[in-house]
Amino acid sequence: MSVLTQKVERRLKIKKKIRSRVFGTPEKPRFSVFRSNCDIYVQLIDDVHSKTLASASSKSIKEKLTKTEKSVLVGKAIAEKCLSIGITSCVFDRNGYLYHGRVKSLADSAREAGLKF
Repeated sequence: MSVLTQKVERRLKIKKKIRSRVFGTPEKPRFSVFRSNCDIYVQLIDDVHSKTLASASSKSIKEKLTKTEKSVLVGKAIAEKCLSIGITSCVFDRNGYLYHGRVKSLADSAREAGLKF
């Protein structure tokens, strides 16, 4: 088994464990983070009705920034969208990624912009 498949399987195992505990409701949706090699994506998900309430990604950012700086902007954008639709708190789903680097900067910037989790 290659190192890459071990890494992916480890993340999926952690993701499954997190998802068994984290559940989003309409009042307190799930703040789900997906991180690719180039971009970062965030969704606010209502698991009761299986709907995405809000989303943001770094794809829309055209400026030349580092990945961490882009994730800070995405965190601010999703917090603004949430506050505009009346959502002030959510549960954080790091999706099996370590709470470090881009994931941490995204969460911190969303908190600073007024979102609670």
